[in-house]
Amino acid sequence: MEDESAPGAGEQEASGRGLVKSAERTVRIMGTLAESSRGLTLAELQELTGYPRSSLYALLRTLTALKWIETTDGEQAYGIGPRALLAGTAYLDRDPALPFATQQIERLRDDTGYTAHYARLDPPNVIYLATREATDSKRLTSRVGRQLPAYATALGKALLAERTPAEVDQILPEERLTSLTENTVGSRSALHGELQESQARGWALEREQNTPGLCCVAVPVTYRIPATDAISCSVPVDHATDGELGRIAEAIRRHADELAQTLRRKGIR
Repeated sequence: MEDESAPGAGEQEASGRGLVKSAERTVRIMGTLAESSRGLTLAELQELTGYPRSSLYALLRTLTALKWIETTDGEQAYGIGPRALLAGTAYLDRDPALPFATQQIERLRDDTGYTAHYARLDPPNVIYLATREATDSKRLTSRVGRQLPAYATALGKALLAERTPAEVDQILPEERLTSLTENTVGSRSALHGELQESQARGWALEREQNTPGLCCVAVPVTYRIPATDAISCSVPVDHATDGELGRIAEAIRRHADELAQTLRRKGIR
């Protein structure tokens, strides 16, 4: 559990050099709830955050009153509330690249027949900003607004491959990488090998590293250097032959180049 009386913390906050403790805790509570697929109880949040129970409860009560979070399961658990959705939507609404990216991945979906994604690097994760589902997709929930570790997605690998090994090591949280499936890359050294392969062929690939049954191909959108955004297609693994992946990669590369040219022409950086 966190020590509220840690020496120096109050001095840093008062001087304006450190993080404001209550604001930092609020943001981390919201992040913890956003990462969970279900509501979390007070006890679970305390275990995950390490915050003292009394101050944690006061923050939860305030966030609930302001509708940033809401109670579920008979007020026994907390989850993200409607104000958080409004804030996320505002981010999407003001992003100048997103309307062009959405149009581009619609065309990519139509060209390939597969679900297409547009995402941005938010180290150490990628955040999905737009998705266009294939007409025969069986996915029940959108990935828009969700984040996944960059090392476990083709989108993330495409963007990490734009960086030096030293820069990748700064982005990644630790030597041993948390597994999302039995196929997730497990170490930095293994990831560096995958990134070298991505650089050599010009596109990134992952097979069932974050979602069983799915393979993904991705290419960076180079309107910024190094690239912060990428587009991809999700492919059922039983369709992912070498020939099909090559066809899809070529289509993604063409659309990524078109999108980068459009964004540069529009002065979007």
